[in-house]
Amino acid sequence: MEDVARIAGVSRATVSRALSGHPAISEETRQRIHDIARSLNYTVNIGAKNLRQGRNQTIGFVIPYESTVRQAVSDPFFLSMLGSVADALTDRGFEMLVSRVDATQIDEVASAVDSGRASGVILIGQWHQHEQLNRLADRGVPLVVWGGQLRKQAYATVGSENQLGGYLAARHLLERGARHVAFLGDLNLPEVGLRYQGYLQAHAEVGRKVLKRLQVNVPFAAGLAKTAIEHYFAARPRVDAVCAASDLLAMIAIQSLGALGLRVPEDVAVVGYDDVPFAASFNPPLTTVSQQIVRAGVELVSALLEIIGGGKPQNRTLPTSLILRQSA
Repeated sequence: MEDVARIAGVSRATVSRALSGHPAISEETRQRIHDIARSLNYTVNIGAKNLRQGRNQTIGFVIPYESTVRQAVSDPFFLSMLGSVADALTDRGFEMLVSRVDATQIDEVASAVDSGRASGVILIGQWHQHEQLNRLADRGVPLVVWGGQLRKQAYATVGSENQLGGYLAARHLLERGARHVAFLGDLNLPEVGLRYQGYLQAHAEVGRKVLKRLQVNVPFAAGLAKTAIEHYFAARPRVDAVCAASDLLAMIAIQSLGALGLRVPEDVAVVGYDDVPFAASFNPPLTTVSQQIVRAGVELVSALLEIIGGGKPQNRTLPTSLILRQSA
């Protein structure tokens, strides 16, 4: 700030007022100071400002994306989680800073903390960036991730019992007589991979071999998922049940099956995962695995505030349960 003031020929106080938009500073002076600040790559240190005020009541909420998939923020799960975290932060007297980052550049999530805009970050999903997240935790970035627990994990996660959830979904379909259960999801994602392990466990328990054709690699992005699922069912595979890695994928599957004249659950039973708010009002109402999304927001916020307060990262696992409705 002293450098900006010296070059502009004004006081530090004038620079401070200009950068904060104080009405006492003329537009000409404000613009000149902003231009000088930009030329020096100078930005206001919000962290220092918050330190002077004695508080920083903002938490970063980050939804990563993959450039090849570009899963929308309007995805029902993201919206449900955003609302849950927002409610939990409000109850604790905090505000939310929502942003997106490229999952291949996950280090950028630290910028909100480094710049002082947020005192910590809640990240929705590990994607394929386990090692990068470990490095952020080793740097001391206050961080909590919604995701599955992985080996050699330095950062804290809050998540559901993913393997159990996949097991409950597949076991239910097998118990109701299904013999060819398709699994829809991206196995490269940690949470989906764990759900698939549960799906395999349920098949192993009844001595049923899982054929390769029943594992359908489907991204979470609605447009790409719709194309992949429609293409799969259009080939008329021998399938009498579907175990989907999300409610969105399950709903797309039901619509695709209906377009082919197949009935749910009479011809093909379908189970989703998440229990998003409108799963119960879908046609037919969706049988799904509940992740307790409302409680998830509370646990994510609580875990992060513990870390910000000096505590060690502690993983938290929420119980899963199968919610039976008409689709299965």
